[in-house]
Amino acid sequence: MDNSAIIKTQALSYYYSAQEKTLSEINLRVEQGSVYGFLGPNGSGKTTTLSLLLGLLESPHGSIEIFGEHLYANRIGILKKIGSLIESSSLYGHLTAKENLEVYRAVYGATKARVDEVLQIVGLGDAGKKTVKKFSLGMKQRLSIALALLPTPELLVLDEPSNGLDPAGIIELRELIKRLNKEHGMTILISSHLLGEVEKMVSHVGIILKGRMLFQGTLSELHSFQQKGSRLFIRTSDNERAYQLLQDQQPLKTDGAVSVAFHDDHQIATINRTLMQQGLDVYLLNPQKNDLEQLFIDLTSSQS
Repeated sequence: MDNSAIIKTQALSYYYSAQEKTLSEINLRVEQGSVYGFLGPNGSGKTTTLSLLLGLLESPHGSIEIFGEHLYANRIGILKKIGSLIESSSLYGHLTAKENLEVYRAVYGATKARVDEVLQIVGLGDAGKKTVKKFSLGMKQRLSIALALLPTPELLVLDEPSNGLDPAGIIELRELIKRLNKEHGMTILISSHLLGEVEKMVSHVGIILKGRMLFQGTLSELHSFQQKGSRLFIRTSDNERAYQLLQDQQPLKTDGAVSVAFHDDHQIATINRTLMQQGLDVYLLNPQKNDLEQLFIDLTSSQS
C-alpha cells in the first residue's frame, strides 16, 4: 500500500447508464497533508467522483483506496475518518448553530465539548441564540463545515463550498481551509470551478473535463507548466522583419502578430529595445501569462 496517498483511485470509471459514461479512467491521488483542488466546469464529473469516494454511488469500475484500504473492504471504518460536504447540508433554520450540531452529535459519537470546539474553529462561537434562518450564506456554509468536522476527521471532502458566496465569504472560507490544514493537520479535497480562488489555498491540483483528467500535480508543477506557456504578442511596422530578428526566441506567426515565449518583464524590455534599434515601430507588446485560469481554458479548449 502507498502510505503517502490518503486517496488513490486507479482507472476509476462510472456509468449512469449503459449509454452514458460519466467518468473515464480517473487516477486521482491525494497526498497526506495536502489541500487538493479538484477543478472542472459544471458537469465535468467532480461531484460524481467525490460521491464514489464516499460510497454514495455503487458499482464503479476500477479501484478506490482510502487510508491505504480498499473502500468496499472497510467502508464504515474508512467513512468514520472522513468529514464531507457534498452540495448542501441539511440545516434546521429554526435552530441555532449549536442546536443544529446537537442534532447530529449523537450520530457521530461526538462530545458536547467537541460541539463548542468546532463552532470556535469555524468562527461561529459567538453566534449565540441567533437562528440559522437569519444567517448569511457564508455563515451557513461555515456551519455546514462545522457539521463535517464533528467526527474529528483526518480527511475533509468539500464539494463546491464557495458556491454563491460573496467575496468576503470566499475569503473567510479560504482562510478556514488553510487553518484546518495547517493547524489541525487535516488533508482536504475541495472541488471548485472558481479557478483563481482555488489557486490561493491549494497545494495540489487536478483538472477534469467531460469525465477525464487533464492535469494532476503540485501547484509548483502547475506553475512550471504555466510559465512554459506564457507568451508575448508583438505587432510592429514590419512583422516579417520582427519574426526574423527574434529567431533566437523561437517566434510563432499568429493572426497579425508575432509571439515569443517569455519569462519576465526584463526580457520584454530587451525584445522591445532590439526591435526599435533595428528601426521597427512597435505598436503592440501584449504579454499573456498562462495563469491557472488561462491554463484551464487552454486545456479544456484543446480537448473539446
